[in-house]
Amino acid sequence: MKKILKITNSDLWGIRLDKVLVITLKEYSREFIMRLIENEKILVNKKSAKASYKVRENDEIEIEIEEAKEATNAPQNIPLDIIYEDEDIIVINKARDFVVHPSNGHEDGTLVNALLHHCQDLSGINGIKRPGIVHRIDKDTTGLLVVAKNDDAHEFLARQLADHTLHREYLALVKGVIKEDNGRIIAPIGRDKYNRQKMAVDTRNGKEAITNFHVVKRFNQYTLVKCVLETGRTHQIRVHMNYIGYPIEGDPIYGPRSHMIFNKGQLLHAYKLILIHPKTKKKMEFNAPLPDDFKNVLDSLE
Repeated sequence: MKKILKITNSDLWGIRLDKVLVITLKEYSREFIMRLIENEKILVNKKSAKASYKVRENDEIEIEIEEAKEATNAPQNIPLDIIYEDEDIIVINKARDFVVHPSNGHEDGTLVNALLHHCQDLSGINGIKRPGIVHRIDKDTTGLLVVAKNDDAHEFLARQLADHTLHREYLALVKGVIKEDNGRIIAPIGRDKYNRQKMAVDTRNGKEAITNFHVVKRFNQYTLVKCVLETGRTHQIRVHMNYIGYPIEGDPIYGPRSHMIFNKGQLLHAYKLILIHPKTKKKMEFNAPLPDDFKNVLDSLE
């Protein structure tokens, strides 16, 4: 299968080839794209190009992609940071660059593959491709998510997710200094009409999306904020913070592409999760410390 990409968007001019492809081909992982470049499966103006090539106006990029192998959901011995586990749920502290479930370009090496190696008893409500997965967080977002080990637990947790009683709090480092101590962003989110791999604020066709934020600490050119979700739209915090002019540092899609101090993905961490246990009906709170790479950036800003 071949794809042809014409560089007409001025925002992409002067950007490295590998970064342009990561931005525009969100259905594939960076590792997959790098393999294509290394194997000369990507041509620029009919010639092979290095990952460092800076794209230009009207460049024609030809991408040859082999038909993706079917995801088998094979168990894989991948380490998991398990915060809590019982016969009904598992709470995971997800690492950066860890995809939640198999998809095109991410056929294995996912959280689901790791879970299937760890335990065979997972909810089947979401089918064989997403066993146990109640909610997701993005590949490069770190932190907490809960997995259901049986269908009853899954249905109970899904109801909490739907009625917004599954409480989630995030820490994010955003570009710029926010003057207000607190804010509430009410802006519907839908697919970006210019790039179907992105989300955007869409006041006409978007779905309701509400994010609350509180300033934790201000730095010279950055702000550390706590974000609390009232809804759970795709990329919600990333889209909303960019919408109000404070994009998340390191975000390869919605953040600034120049003067970055972190380039391994958005500095967004799901640090707190509060839920009602499916069986005991008791409220449970879980916390996950910031990953080292996030802490190192904060230390450098002090």
